[in-house]
Amino acid sequence: MQRWLRMLLLIALLVPLAGQAAPASPAVAVHYGSKAPLSDLKVFDITVVEPDHGQDPVKFKQTTGSELFAYVSVAEVQASRPYYARIPAGWKLARNGAWNSEVIDQTAADWPAFFADQVVAPLWARGYRGFFLDTLDSYRLAARFDEAAQQQGLVRVIETLHSRFPGIRLIQNRGFDIVPRVKDKLFMVAAESLFKGWNATDKRYEDVKPADRDWLLGQLRTVRDTYGLPVLAIDYVAPQDRATSRETAEKIKALGFIPWVSDGDLQTVGIGAVELMPRRVLIVYYGAESPSINYSIAHRFLQMPLNHMGYVVDYADIGEALPQGVLRDRYAGIVVSFGGFIPDGSAPAVSRWLQARMDEGMPVAVMGSLGMVPDEALAGRLGIESSPEAARGTLRITRQHPMMGYETAPAPPVAPFAPVYLTPAAAAQAQPLIEVTDQRGKPGVAGALMPWGGFILDPYALVDVPGTEYFRWVIDPFAFLTRALSLPALPVPDVTTENGRRLFFSHVDGDGFPSRAELPGSPFAASVLLAEIFQKYRVPQTMSVIEAEISPNGLHPDLSPALEDIARRMFRLPHVEVASHTYSHPFLWDRNVKHGVFDDKGEAAINLSLPGYSMDLRREIVGSTEYINRRLAPAGKPVKILLWSGDTAPSAEALAITEDAGLLNLNGGDTSITRANPSITAIGAHGIQKQGRLQVYAPITNENIYTNLWRGPYYGYERVIESFEMTDKPRRIKPVDIYYHVYSTSKRAGLNALHKVYRWAQAQPLHPVFASEFIRKVRDFHTYAVARDGEGWRVRGDGELRTLRLPPALGVPAMGASQGVAGYAPGVEGPYVHLASGRAWLKTAAAAASPGSAETSRSPYLRDANARINGWTPQNASGQTAFDLKGFGPLEFALAGASGCQVQANGRALAPASASVSSSTSNYRLPDAAAHIQILCPVR
Repeated sequence: MQRWLRMLLLIALLVPLAGQAAPASPAVAVHYGSKAPLSDLKVFDITVVEPDHGQDPVKFKQTTGSELFAYVSVAEVQASRPYYARIPAGWKLARNGAWNSEVIDQTAADWPAFFADQVVAPLWARGYRGFFLDTLDSYRLAARFDEAAQQQGLVRVIETLHSRFPGIRLIQNRGFDIVPRVKDKLFMVAAESLFKGWNATDKRYEDVKPADRDWLLGQLRTVRDTYGLPVLAIDYVAPQDRATSRETAEKIKALGFIPWVSDGDLQTVGIGAVELMPRRVLIVYYGAESPSINYSIAHRFLQMPLNHMGYVVDYADIGEALPQGVLRDRYAGIVVSFGGFIPDGSAPAVSRWLQARMDEGMPVAVMGSLGMVPDEALAGRLGIESSPEAARGTLRITRQHPMMGYETAPAPPVAPFAPVYLTPAAAAQAQPLIEVTDQRGKPGVAGALMPWGGFILDPYALVDVPGTEYFRWVIDPFAFLTRALSLPALPVPDVTTENGRRLFFSHVDGDGFPSRAELPGSPFAASVLLAEIFQKYRVPQTMSVIEAEISPNGLHPDLSPALEDIARRMFRLPHVEVASHTYSHPFLWDRNVKHGVFDDKGEAAINLSLPGYSMDLRREIVGSTEYINRRLAPAGKPVKILLWSGDTAPSAEALAITEDAGLLNLNGGDTSITRANPSITAIGAHGIQKQGRLQVYAPITNENIYTNLWRGPYYGYERVIESFEMTDKPRRIKPVDIYYHVYSTSKRAGLNALHKVYRWAQAQPLHPVFASEFIRKVRDFHTYAVARDGEGWRVRGDGELRTLRLPPALGVPAMGASQGVAGYAPGVEGPYVHLASGRAWLKTAAAAASPGSAETSRSPYLRDANARINGWTPQNASGQTAFDLKGFGPLEFALAGASGCQVQANGRALAPASASVSSSTSNYRLPDAAAHIQILCPVR
């Protein structure tokens, strides 16, 4: 019975991955770091953690589906443990100097109860249900001991735990001699150092001696084959040596054991049964070059391409201490972005830091400037001449790579530009991006791909357009970053699309709510918005108000009854989501950042002027939300979002107040690409993180930009259609977001522009969502985990983001072998894969296996839909596929591979509205906004 129960528990862990391609055992990680990256570790089924670091195992399991096991030391205790002082001196058998711990005598009669009460019970109360039992063999460190008695004591500990905590799961580290006596009480057995070990005394990594390995291998095979227990083999390799870690994990896996290969202190994300693919890039910049990070070149221009390729960006300001622990377990590379020379006092530390990272094998891309004349050590590491002879005469471009000339052609080099000269050894391995030659015929470079990464120097990275605020890329940033950082082809978490269709929503800043419209009768602009837009276009809309503009205690107390009534009628509409646009509309959110009209000499107001009020972040955010919930929002429909006002550049403190109040946030980013400025430099990132708090950017900017700050032309917002089109092709970088202020409806031209934009959106094959849903997708993007898992990909998210974009090199999904995948649709940059939840296992096939081919048409799948999918049940033995769709209007969806099958919606037969030319795809329409779909196919 006990073994049967254990097998059921193992199967339960693997339910999300059940199927022919799923692994046979759970993927296990071990991480004892004080800041264990749980968002990455959720890609493993089980992670063993140091519980004193404060993790919440209940929340982790609820949000990720994976589990945390608590590390507990059975036979050793360190003085830092809270229960150390309560251990009688007579129980201390010996001392382990290597780990600075006391060895506990397992023969003490009261030790099992003490261990259960003082060690395990507090962790059980916190929600831990799995425990990693360590140091079982430590009694052997004592000068004298009774081995049989010590082992019997260990057995009593395990028996006591099973008696006291029903359902407890135990991973026992070694203790092979007692396994036969407790095998029915163990979930798994672990052992360290099968191939590679860590010498804790000498602090070095070592190969395991063949004799030791053979002995351990025999023990592990006995545990697995004789006692039927899974085996976890933990080996140790230097964290920068990913190749050896990967090779060691494969060796362990080939023996039929669960591998975990990590650093000697178990502080990094190692390689196990699956390998986490690093999705973070660190950008090193100089903060003093701009008023704040929001306005830096690094953030304005570099983050978006990295986000689009699936990477989360962290920043390191060289004006502060540069971070340690930037390793290949979580980081894909480092980008250096300086606009010029950094202070001489900072250069040596930056040089040493860069060399250390390069020595650890971290790819580095330099974009713009290295920020210094490299010292001899750095120059040697980069492969460039440290004291080259100056170029002579006029320089000319003699060769350039195809990735050059992306948005503008490279200009002939002029002073003060100086080329870089590669050493002969480096030149032999380099691929020049742009070569320049002086009058002597001596070639230098302005950029090259190097063994350590690559560099591109200004003015061949980015240039400004004279007389404007516009910029242009000289180099293709997507291609350069991919090549310089050696970024692999990965499934990309995509926030623009769901079920093959581009996302669409609308959100409105409350500015101008009390304005009188220039229309017959001079109605309030808000009243026009309600009648002309919200009641006419019943698509997801997010509406906000500024408390000071409409409340009885605000700027217009005499108008407040009428204005609040309009707001209430808006918020009662089922397709309108409730948001706050603050209390007094701050124009400057961070008073420590002086920029534009807010510089030291400026006298611009930082918020709307209210008698007796000084701007207070909590009042702006929490107070305005409470006002809306109390006076305007319907019961059960509270404020969900805080829409940033003014400069839309909140401080970390403002972001923390918003998040801690349970609010989402949106605005900023300033995406305004048009035919007048057709550059991806006018496309913003997904958002920005400050001290771990995320600001989510609006996908497209509002009408203020298109109407010259509302000075005209007032029909200018119709040009946002250009922005929508140019962020869809040649790359779909942004969803469609109709974003504007209430005052747009105060002028006929502005209102006409809105009608034109909404009608354009209605004519497109889009997927409507609320702004809050988009925000949650962006948040999911920042914590999404992608791992290589055998022949496929294991992905883990929060369930908000449901789309992966496949680079062409990966082909298309192999639907018959994948799990949690409902279908896919073609895209300009590769297929969009539709996920049924936040957990999936994806296998891809060659691109030749296109829709309609033998591989993909064995069972039906979803081609696209304008609604969210839930309850996806792939084709079963009876030929039935089922799923639910729920959207915001009449349903539209397409099925592929369903030829000869009957489709039912809510139990009634549904005929296709049309079929594609190839007849491999059938399109369906329903008047309902929700339906249960069944596909009944003949058994093939």
